[in-house]
Formats: sequence, structure tokens, C-alpha cells
Amino acid sequence: MLDFTRLVALALSLACPVVWAQGSGAGAVSSWPSKPIKWIVPYPPGGITDGATRMVLQKVQEQTGWSIVIENRPGANSLLGADLAAKSAPDGYTFLTVIAAHAANATLYAGRMPYDPVKSFAPVSLVGIAPLIMTASNAFPVNDVKELIAYAKANPDKVSFGSSGIGAAAHLTTELLKQTVGVNMVHVPYKGTAPAVQDLIGGNIQILVDTPSSLMPQVRGGKIKALGMFSAKRLASAPEVPTFAESGGPALESSTWVMFLAPAAVPRDIVNRMAAETAKAVASAEIKGKFEALGVEPVGNSPDLAARFLDAEISKWAKVISTAGVKAE
Repeated sequence: MLDFTRLVALALSLACPVVWAQGSGAGAVSSWPSKPIKWIVPYPPGGITDGATRMVLQKVQEQTGWSIVIENRPGANSLLGADLAAKSAPDGYTFLTVIAAHAANATLYAGRMPYDPVKSFAPVSLVGIAPLIMTASNAFPVNDVKELIAYAKANPDKVSFGSSGIGAAAHLTTELLKQTVGVNMVHVPYKGTAPAVQDLIGGNIQILVDTPSSLMPQVRGGKIKALGMFSAKRLASAPEVPTFAESGGPALESSTWVMFLAPAAVPRDIVNRMAAETAKAVASAEIKGKFEALGVEPVGNSPDLAARFLDAEISKWAKVISTAGVKAE
């Protein structure tokens, strides 16, 4: 099992990422950018992906004076926006934000995508990691992960869990739990988190995994209950929620995350410059504070480390998808 906390620690322990740009030569970056940069977010406005992207890029603009225009291009489980970015000119004027679903899509839609999720892009920087939280309906008679596992083993296929959609990090994380502890639960996919939360509150499903920013307001409002956080340590933004291990379950860590990509052939010195400015923005006290409020662990790393992280995520979720027999819609 990949230990995300150690990956984050490794990323943050490296020297200042400005060295990446300095070491790549002047080249294309000397005259770049000379016009506005287009940034594609393949999800609707308002979610954690869009919000984190806008926070960081606003800071980048303040640091550099660049003009960056964000375009929300949702559709086909993020494939539409990613395809637009993959086919754009590799001149440093188009970038893309992706989340954990991008890693899952590499397996779920293998051979069916108009681009290659690895070869079509150059990772720029892993911006942040958001550990996921497992919650339960108030009507469900379990209060921690240990009780959930015992109940699910005693009642196979009687526990239903929701997710924001097939292949979402929330879906695959619950499949990973099922595989790890040997229980059978029924997946109920929704078109987004909001309807899943409403069905959880209403008791129509028993379990829901998603980001703390989506679920903690309902937990604190007494409408649902938190079972455990898929993290190595408690989050500063939700210290009252135990980790999965503290709640009596296996020491599983799982998350969604935000990563910046560029089309594959964008000059390396431009990729390095954008990575350096991203890391500088993420390291600022302002962004750290905003991320903490969202339950996001700030990273901001190099293109090489971002690529290693993405490769590990693709491999991890490929195994889960294959074992569970998950099929894309």
C-alpha cells in the first residue's frame, strides 16, 4: 500500500523548486508567456478541483503578473476537457487540472480514449492531496469502522454504499476497503456527491466516502456520522474524526488530489517554470491556510515527483479496478 504521507514528506523536503527552472536553460521560457494562458478544468465550477485551481492560479498571477484564464469544460467524466488539452498546441499556453479520476480513467477507459492519459501529458506539479472520509447514515447501527466491518461480514450484500460516480476516488476507495477486509457491499453510483449525500441523510444508503469539505458540514450538523479518515494522522481541519486505524479498521490511506498537467511536447523549461511558480504559491501561508480549511494537504512538487506519483496512482487503482471488475458507464 502506497503511503501518501511519506510521498508528501519527500516532496516537501526537497530544495526550493525554483532550481528546476534555473537548471533547464533560458530557451523558450525567456519570451514566455507573451499572451494569456488558458487553463482547462474538466469539471463544473464550485467543486474542490475548481476551487483549489483558482486559489493557486490567482496566487501565481500575483507572483508573476501573468494572465491566466480558467475554462471549465466538464463532460464525459473529465474526458472532454482532458482531450481538449491533449490536442492543444504544445506551446505553453494551455494547461490542465486533473484529480484522482484521471488515474482511474487510464484503466476504466483503456483503448476508448482519444488520448493517452500518460503519454499525452507532461506532469507539472502535484498541488495537494485531500484524504477521504467515510461517513454513515444516522440510522445505520454502527459507530466506527470496526463495527462496520463486523456488520458487513455478518450481513453480506446488505450494506449499500454511495459514490459520486463509477470510477471516482470515493467509489474505488470503498472497493479497496472491501478487498482488504473481505466484505461484500453494494455500490450505488450517483451523478455527483450532492444527491448521494441527500440519500445518506435520508437513510437510503448506509455508507458514503467523499472529501471532508463535502461531508464534514453534514457531520457537524448532526445529519450523518463520521466513521474514519483515510489518512495516517488526523486532519487539522477535522481533529475530532479518527483515522481509519484509530477507528478499528486497517491502516488504509486514500485520497483525491489535484495535479497540474501540460500537453506532452511543451518545452521542459516552461513546464519547470510553471512548476516552480505553483510550488511557490502552494507554499505561501495564504494558500496553506485555505487548503487546510478544505482538508487539503498542500504539496507543490517537481514535474519528476508528480510523474512518479501519477504512475503509482495508475498502478494502484488498476489493481483495484481489475479485482473488483469495475466497468465504466
